[in-house]
Amino acid sequence: MTEPTVVAGAVIASDKSTRKPPPPEKASDVRRRTWVILSFWFIVLCLLPIWWRTTTIYRANLPLDEMLEWADGKACRPVFPLRISIQADALQEQEAQNLLRLTQHALDDLNDFSGHHLRLQLSPPSTVEHQSRDRDDDTALIIRLVPGEFTSSTLDPYAPILDITYPPNTIPSPTSSSSSLAAYVASQLRTTFAEEQAIISYLLSTNSMPTEHRPQGLTPEAAESLSKRTTRSLKYAPTYHLTFSLFTSGPLPSSWDIEAAIDSYMRPVLDVLSPIHNFTIDTQVQLYASPGVQSQILNKEDLSSFVNAAEWPLSPSIGGAPTINFILFVGNQTIGSTAPSSDNPDDATNITTTSSWLLPQWGTVYLLSLPPSSPHVSLATLKQPLLTFTSHLLSLTGTPQSGSLPLRLSTLARIRSADLLLRASSTLGSLARLSLALPSIAIPGSVADGVQKTMAHLRLACETLGGAEGLAHARIAEAEAERAFFEKSMVGQLYFPDEHKIAVYLPLLGPMAVPLAMGLLNIVKEWTKRRREKKERGVEKKNV
Repeated sequence: MTEPTVVAGAVIASDKSTRKPPPPEKASDVRRRTWVILSFWFIVLCLLPIWWRTTTIYRANLPLDEMLEWADGKACRPVFPLRISIQADALQEQEAQNLLRLTQHALDDLNDFSGHHLRLQLSPPSTVEHQSRDRDDDTALIIRLVPGEFTSSTLDPYAPILDITYPPNTIPSPTSSSSSLAAYVASQLRTTFAEEQAIISYLLSTNSMPTEHRPQGLTPEAAESLSKRTTRSLKYAPTYHLTFSLFTSGPLPSSWDIEAAIDSYMRPVLDVLSPIHNFTIDTQVQLYASPGVQSQILNKEDLSSFVNAAEWPLSPSIGGAPTINFILFVGNQTIGSTAPSSDNPDDATNITTTSSWLLPQWGTVYLLSLPPSSPHVSLATLKQPLLTFTSHLLSLTGTPQSGSLPLRLSTLARIRSADLLLRASSTLGSLARLSLALPSIAIPGSVADGVQKTMAHLRLACETLGGAEGLAHARIAEAEAERAFFEKSMVGQLYFPDEHKIAVYLPLLGPMAVPLAMGLLNIVKEWTKRRREKKERGVEKKNV
């Protein structure tokens, strides 16, 4: 019983020991397999950079450091040089020059904001030709010194001219170091430009400028008042659309002389505002409009429900320009507010009424009472509403409140220049911080071009700040900065991380990568084995 098992076991052991190994692989087959695997890897290595390049989000190079310098106020320190021309025909040349020097010293001592420079210059004898030339040279203000009995000043309401009357005995001598007349002229100049300086100070204080460049001395009360005015006015735009609407509580009136009223009472102001803003105008008549309030006297809390843009068919913005609405409502409503009488403070029955109110960043509503049978609103009747609309238009566009109209408009141009410069600089800083915070965001070449144009115009605006040229450059810089920041192709791919590529391509490339990697690993092992065997044979030959 045991022999067959032993024999069988011996037979089995003999079969195992006599099994032949597989024949050696031909060298040509090894080379062929190696070249096949390496060719695949060559194709992969050649296509990988192309794939990576075509799937990588393009990011144009941006001057981030320079953009942040503009945003932080380090690239430009706003300076507003204002030239003041003094006409002193009654004084001799030496006396006028001495008065000019003392006035400049007194003015520099009063000025606590170094960015607002008032520079005095002596004007030639006053003639129509010289005055016209001075205005063409962007002279901010002309001071006319006229001898008289008392020291007084009068600001021309229709021209940037300040008339100062002085007694002859107040003329300083050539050796005097101070003068009451020079101090008076300096104080009047400071008063004339106090509002402009306060507004510019407020703009700079609300910007991210370094502390040493910010003006000092702006009181909290003044800052709060300027904040309310800034909130009330519209954001700067090159073009505004004015809509004049006639709303009636009944079928009459059905027409009005609005075109003639605009030409007579508002067109002069629109013309002087044309260097800063363009205006488009349309008019409409709504034969019936529900006031939303049944009482005849509207309280303050009723005004919000009275003006309902959702129910009132107002014209929309045209061409993307902001719309300013001027509504003339013909009805029997008036605006009233209760106030206690002086005789009895507890009695709140006294009612003060008004006929119009201004809605911040929206427009004006004017309530007009007419006889029920009036079919037409005449030009004379529209005079007061149009004058009110004109005054409110100046407020909505951010025009200063003090001074003559030409002086207020020149101040508005300088304020708008500073505002646009600061806004464009802030937009550059926001774009730079966005680029640093989101490394995967796309930055097309158009954004880089817009940034370069913005900084180029910002430099020109900073050099010519305060004049018409500075306003033009600041306007272009702000528009280019906004266009670069809101580039559609950049916003469309706001977040495209590299993990997204892995999630998309790994299921496709994984099955292909495993055979290639294993084949390359086998090639490396065989090459290492052959090299080791070759080295061993060399050692044996050396020993023999």
